[in-house]
Amino acid sequence: MNFPETPAASTRRSVLRWIAMLAAGVTASGWSQTGSSYPQRPVKLIVPNAPGSSVDTISRLVANFLAPALGQALVVDNKAGAAGAVGIDAGKSAAPDGYTLIAASSSSITVAPLLQKAVTYAPLTDFDFVSLLAVLPNVLVCNTTLPVNSVAEFVAYAKAQGGRLNMASAGPGSVSHLAGVALASAAGFESLHVPYKGGSQSVASVVSGETHWTLTPAPAALSLVKGGRLKALGHSMARGVQPLGNLPSIAETVAGFEFTSWIGLMAPKGLPPQVADQLRRSLATVLQQTALRDEFALHGAVPSSSTGEVFRDFVARDIEQNRKAIRMAGVQPE
Repeated sequence: MNFPETPAASTRRSVLRWIAMLAAGVTASGWSQTGSSYPQRPVKLIVPNAPGSSVDTISRLVANFLAPALGQALVVDNKAGAAGAVGIDAGKSAAPDGYTLIAASSSSITVAPLLQKAVTYAPLTDFDFVSLLAVLPNVLVCNTTLPVNSVAEFVAYAKAQGGRLNMASAGPGSVSHLAGVALASAAGFESLHVPYKGGSQSVASVVSGETHWTLTPAPAALSLVKGGRLKALGHSMARGVQPLGNLPSIAETVAGFEFTSWIGLMAPKGLPPQVADQLRRSLATVLQQTALRDEFALHGAVPSSSTGEVFRDFVARDIEQNRKAIRMAGVQPE
């Protein structure tokens, strides 16, 4: 004869079942202790930039190589707007289960919170830092008619012009604006800032001669340099680094100057540690693949995997660099 199970027996049964799960290496959330059960379905990668942007291009390259390593598709979801703030905010609000990741960048994480009063996320505390993906040099380019062929000649020419050279940017507070202002300050010359609505328009203005120069993320200018429509004079990474063939570092002429862009992988706060570890291991592997590195080189990007702690410290330093550049540029939060 079967009797109804007493509450005590039911509780005992639940405890035994939980112990059995732990013995099998499975937590209450369904993750194995080694993370081997992740992922079990496609993963969304939020890209808070428009299709075709440098962040979108690099993120899609990484997604194409990372998907086979994880055994699941990575679905890119472009959520552009407000210099990346729209997509970052959407990522912040997602479940921290590893099935929503964020392709963060310098503009969305270290600039937008300093310049937009409407931004509600705190970059250093509201997310989990997985790994850097790439560091992108900014490249100093000028119109082909300028009588300069090096950074030293450009600085001397800019000083001689007494502020009559026009500097294009992708808009107030953009990376190209802040990098350009930082260079002019470090090198000791003045230049009239001409803002445009986006990087492609600002670079096109230098090609046409409407403006004279810009310091822009490398992917926005490399094809035009190769086509002979722009002069490339130097890159913004540290002295001795050569991400763009034989193109020299600006720091070889302007001592200590460095102003890079970056792309990294972040997640909503609360990502299971074993999932973060698995993502880092997979990323470290794919970023060493020759095929991916060759693709990165075409866009002037340097593969840069890291621990979460290193990534977070990198972002903290970048925030302070941009805070200083914003003060120099005189840009006010809106």
